[in-house]
Amino acid sequence: MSVLTLDRVRIHPGSATRDEALQEASDALVAAGAVTGDYLAAMHEREKAVSTFMGNGLAIPHGTNDAKDAVLGSALSVVRYDGGVDWDGDSATFVIGIAGKDGEHLEILSQIAILFSDDDDVAALNAAATPEELFSLLSAVNEA
Repeated sequence: MSVLTLDRVRIHPGSATRDEALQEASDALVAAGAVTGDYLAAMHEREKAVSTFMGNGLAIPHGTNDAKDAVLGSALSVVRYDGGVDWDGDSATFVIGIAGKDGEHLEILSQIAILFSDDDDVAALNAAATPEELFSLLSAVNEA
């Protein structure tokens, strides 16, 4: 099963607040059947404990370990906010919501980290004009 599908890849021309971005990430994961509605609260708990901003314009919000009952499967949501998201003083362009069943999120996270550690890859992700183009650049996560 693919952890990322085209319907969970979005590009917004404007900006959003961190809470709006968390809501959108959670809603997409709920729609995918990967998490229950309780997952959003767990994402907020994680942010209180430690920011999920990773640098290079990337935030990867996810729930706390206590939220594993809210995780039904593994899935990603990807939203690019061209106007940025103020993530506790940092600016996130990409908000990648993640839910991983049975530790799968660690492998998925490593794939994302590799992609976002390469400046040329990040430039290509920022330049993608459509969700389809963005999805094709990110599709390596499905091979994890």
